[in-house]
Amino acid sequence: MEKTSMPDRRVVLVTGASTGFGRLIAETLARHGHIAFAGMRDMAGRNRRSA
Repeated sequence: MEKTSMPDRRVVLVTGASTGFGRLIAETLARHGHIAFAGMRDMAGRNRRSA
């Protein structure tokens, strides 16, 4: 049986990605070629600029 390797690209969901560690993690993962979905609250209000 042939061993399969894990893909180099992964799909990730980062919650709390408007500021701080969440944003840093989402941006870093995306820069490294992963598909990063950034979740945050209040996209029409206080997080409008980040969204």
